[in-house]
Formats: sequence, C-alpha cells, structure tokens
Amino acid sequence: MDPSSPPEQETGNCTNDTGSVSAVTEEVRLRRFLCYGSESAIYRAREQRNPCLERVSSITELLEAGRGVITAMDPSSPPEQETGNCTNDTGSVSAVTEEVRLRRFLCYGSESAIYRAREQRNPCLERVSSITELLEAGRGGEAVQEVRNMSMKGGVKSSCPALFVLAVISQHSDVEAKRVAYSVLKEVCTSPSELFSFVQYKKELSGAVQRGMWGRALRKAVADWYNRHDALTLAHKVTMCKRKGGWCHQDLFRLAHLKPASDAIALVSKYLTKGWTAVQETYADREKSEDVMKVFVYLEAVEKTRNSSDELEVAHLIEKHKLEREHVLTKHLESREVWKALLKEMSISMLLTHLGKMSADKLLRSGSAETAAVCEKIQDEHTLLKAKTHPLSILLAAENYKRGRDRRGKLKWKPDRDVIQALDSAFCKCLSNIESTGKRFVVGVDVSSRLGSVALGSFVSTVTVAAAMSMVIRRSEPSADVVLFSEGSVVPCTVSDNSSLLQITMQLVQACSSCTDCSLPITWASENGKTVDVFVIFTNNETWPGRSNPAQALRTYRQKTGVFAKLVVCGMTTHSLNVVDPDDGGMLEVCGFDSHTADIIRHFVLGVI
Repeated sequence: MDPSSPPEQETGNCTNDTGSVSAVTEEVRLRRFLCYGSESAIYRAREQRNPCLERVSSITELLEAGRGVITAMDPSSPPEQETGNCTNDTGSVSAVTEEVRLRRFLCYGSESAIYRAREQRNPCLERVSSITELLEAGRGGEAVQEVRNMSMKGGVKSSCPALFVLAVISQHSDVEAKRVAYSVLKEVCTSPSELFSFVQYKKELSGAVQRGMWGRALRKAVADWYNRHDALTLAHKVTMCKRKGGWCHQDLFRLAHLKPASDAIALVSKYLTKGWTAVQETYADREKSEDVMKVFVYLEAVEKTRNSSDELEVAHLIEKHKLEREHVLTKHLESREVWKALLKEMSISMLLTHLGKMSADKLLRSGSAETAAVCEKIQDEHTLLKAKTHPLSILLAAENYKRGRDRRGKLKWKPDRDVIQALDSAFCKCLSNIESTGKRFVVGVDVSSRLGSVALGSFVSTVTVAAAMSMVIRRSEPSADVVLFSEGSVVPCTVSDNSSLLQITMQLVQACSSCTDCSLPITWASENGKTVDVFVIFTNNETWPGRSNPAQALRTYRQKTGVFAKLVVCGMTTHSLNVVDPDDGGMLEVCGFDSHTADIIRHFVLGVI
C-alpha cells in the first residue's frame, strides 16, 4: 500500500434507520492500546496507566487464533477499511474487532471509544481483553506486528502499552509469537527506561501466570539489546538512565549472562557493573583501539561532570561532549552557565519543556543574548520541520509559559514578550508540518455557553482549544467547513489561510448564545448537501439537552448519503460524555485536551484505531 495514501472508506446503500456501523477488530483494539494505552474508543488526555493483560484482550485473542506472525504493514500506511453495500436490517456493519481494540490500547491505553486527556493508568490484562482474544485465536504474530507498526508510526500517548503487550505475548505458549515478540524488542524499546519497563512487566506477568521469566529467549533478547548498539551510542543512553523501577543495568547484565560483542561494549559493561574506578584501573595504561578510546573519553567526561564543583568546567564538558540535562547534577542546574551550555544542543521539545525553568533562573532575561538565541531557535523552520513539531505542542508550551508558574507553583517567572511572540510565530510555521488525511471535514464548535473555562488536562481555555483545532484542520485538509452551533442555529465560521488564532478565537467568543444540540452540524451537512467523511464536534457542556442524539444523527446521515462518515466528539471540560456508540468503530469520544489529542484524532480518521 502507498504509505502516503489513506485507507479506502466504507460505502454502502443502507435501507434501515441505523446507518452503517464499523467493526472494532482485534487489530484495531491492539493499535488503540499501542497508541494510547487502552482498547476503548475513549482517549483521556493526561491519563497514565501501567499496561496489564486485563486491559489488552486483543493480544490474547490474536495469539490464540494462531495469528502470531503476519507480514508487517508499512508503519506510515493505515489499514484498509472494509467496503460493502448495506441491504440488511442493521446497515453496513463492521464491528469493533480485536485489532481495533488493541490499536486503541496501544495508542492511548484503553480499548474503549473514549480518550481521556491526562489520564494515567498502569496497563493490566483486565483493560486489554483484545490481546487475550488474539492470543487464544493463534494470532499473536499479528499482534506483534501491530505493536511494531504503532511504535514506528508514532503519535502514541506512551510506550508503556506496547511494552506491556510484548511482555504478554512473550509469556504465552505460542512459540512463534514469542520469537517474533523478542525480535522486535530493540525497535520498540529505544531507551534503557523502556527496557527496564519491559522487564518489570515480564516480572509482574510471570508471577500472575506462574511461569519463570529468565529463560534463554529473554536472556538473548536483553543481551542483543545491548550488543546491537554502537558502543558510543550505548554509553550515551546508559549514562542518561542508569536505573528505573528497582532495575539497573547491573541486574540485567547479570541475569542475561551478557557477553559483550566488542571491546568497546565490554568497557561500557565494566563501567556499569564495576564502576569508574575499576575502569580506570583496567584501561588507564592499556593500549586502546579508536572505538574504546572514544567510549573511555566520553565516560570520563560524564564522571567529571557529576563530580565537579566548578560550574564553568561542567559547562565546558557539556559543550565539548554534547552532554544532556540528565548527565548534570541538580545543583548544577541552578547555574546560568550550565544552562547556556545545555541550550546549544537542546532539542526543540526539551527547549519548550524548560522555558519556564530557564526564565525562573534568570537565563532568559529581556533583551539578553540567550533570549535572542532561544527565540531564533523556536522560530527556525528547518528545526521545527526536522523535529516534526506539532502546532498544538507549541500552543501548550505557549499557554504554560504565559501563566508565569509551573503546575505545582514551585517555579515562578515573568513571561518575556519576545519569547511569547516567537511561540506565536512558531505555531503558524508548524501548521505546514501536518500531513493531510485527504478526508472531507465538518468541524462544529458548540457556542451555546461561554468558552472561557479551562480544558481538562491543560492550562488552555476551551475557546483557544476549539479555535486552534479548527485552524489546524482547516489549514491541513483540502475540504473543511467550520461551523458554530447552538440550539436551532448553525452558522459558518470564517477560517481562511490568512486567519490568525486570535481572529478565530474572537469569532467564537462573540458567537456564544443559548443551549446545546450537538447533532446540529450533522443535520446542517445533510440539509445542505455536504459530502463529509469526518465530523469533529467541540463542546464544553457536560450534559446534552438537545432533542437529537449525535450518534443517531450520524447513522441517518450515513444512510442518506451512502458515505461512511465518522464522528469525533470532544468534551473539553468533562471526564465522560457517553454520547458515542461503543460498538460503532466510526465514533470516538475525547475528554479534555493534551498534546496527544490531535494525533489520536488523526489515527482514528485514517482508520488506524
């Protein structure tokens, strides 16, 4: 399949009152789990849960169905959807399969059709029944490929669901599925932190199924993870993260019976297991190869950085060896010189994260050279494009920075006007980073109540969220209508290529009026002959007093037009709206707002989850 082309849509001539229903397969449930840690069609922003077998039944279903190995799907290409003509009493039905539930779990940590922003829950088997169903059906290999594809595709809320699913498959009796699961471990686990998490999930599951975990396959997989790295890259990674969740590299080396594949990796191994003093005693006077020398010099710089009391020396070591924040002691992060050194090689994502800290430490002062350098980097189109920075990431960073304090109130700073202007400029430049889905959109914004409240899971007002999402969709899609609706009224909203975020926000604020009927955008499209693939509705109401249910309105629209339209309902201030049909794979509910929301919606629109 062409990776740039979206999946074909379902079409059909429905003769009933219910319209088309898209199935949620095991694959879709697995992709959801990989994407946001849940098999459900509900994405909760900011929710974080540890993976467990109960939350990903799709993987068990695939394994038990004998679907342990399938040809890998191009990670940039979404799966094709079924097509068909509807001639029965229920319309075109494509149920929510194990695959769909699994993809949901992988994507946002739940198999349901609800994504809750900022929700954090540990994965468990109870929350991902799709993995169990897939395993029982002997389709474990398919589940592994779903994990790999979702991990490479990106846009998932956390890597924890994917690591959990791999751990589940590796504990199953399907030998081929286990082999494939271990074979993709290095692709899915890209950092020591993720490797530690995978091993911890294995430990938890081995107790639950009463089966030992440190067999030959796991020992080989862990040893290969270390040995397949370039030695200098490995040194960089392991010094960034030495331990997590009770595990350290020394534990894994011992349990995996690691035999270093090269002299340079042997040096890293000795450093982690015996310490720097032992390395000096062994290698100080020994003739070293070029690779060994590079690793030795790098580790020496790391040790000097962590033991030096001279901030200028630390800053020099950071610049010379391109060390990162994780290599620096907390006390050195109070130094302006250290932050200046870190800033030179800092990624755009880390820069956005630490804007407040650098301002609180007086590094970013009005008119300073450091402030000018930060503003230049934030607005650099090449940097933004290379990092694939999403405009919503810029928006969230800007709103957090404008508050002048962190989430816990421990850090306080005075926002700089130049930095704010740079962030506004970066938001507009990042709009070009978004790839079109090729779908036809109607975006409906509920203006039945005041939009000044804060979106759940963020510091951003609901009116800003609605305006930004409308702007993102309108700029990236070839066909997108934005409408404002309230009780009995739908009016177009002018969003052009030249519209600014402020201009769109003002339109929404000025249009606020009476009470809600969220089926109105769908009815408006039907009455005006609009051919729509996706309806996206934004509201901050917790109740739905409208006379028509949006799910039923969508089915009526599908039946009338023969187009399998999808529906996304975004409740920006509520934990649950309960307005989507959980058995219809063409409906998704989003509660709150976070940096993953746009990616979750994109995966849904393209038929991934």
